[in-house]
Amino acid sequence: MSRNLRHEAILSLIEEKEIETQEELCAELSARGFPVTQATVSRDVKDLRLFKVRGKEKRFRYACIRENESGITDKMRALFSTCVQSIRPVNNLILIKTLPGSGANAGVVIDELNYEEVAGSIAGDDTVLLICETSEQCRSVSDRLSAIVKG
Repeated sequence: MSRNLRHEAILSLIEEKEIETQEELCAELSARGFPVTQATVSRDVKDLRLFKVRGKEKRFRYACIRENESGITDKMRALFSTCVQSIRPVNNLILIKTLPGSGANAGVVIDELNYEEVAGSIAGDDTVLLICETSEQCRSVSDRLSAIVKG
């Protein structure tokens, strides 16, 4: 089977189900007619730049930047990755430290992402503060922003 078809199946699966491990992903792919080894799935996870976020049913699940971050351009993603120095969740707040003079730029990228979990944000010279409703939402947003920084 084609690698591209398998990648599409993986992206579809992680949108439909909370898949926590590569073994679970292997089993789900096999059920859909894609018999794969764990090594193949490991390469696919890396190629697709999947990362783990907190799940609702399971402790963690695979996610993809494509799920929620498709609203920003590659240039905005690069800008965000370059200027962000740290992302720190604190209860229902996220403290983002940036290079001096880059807080507003990072804030624009975050606003463009339009996360529904973010109730509001404040951007300063080298800091952005995000306010979420719950600590669970805060961790989820923090994980997704960190994935953008990691590329």
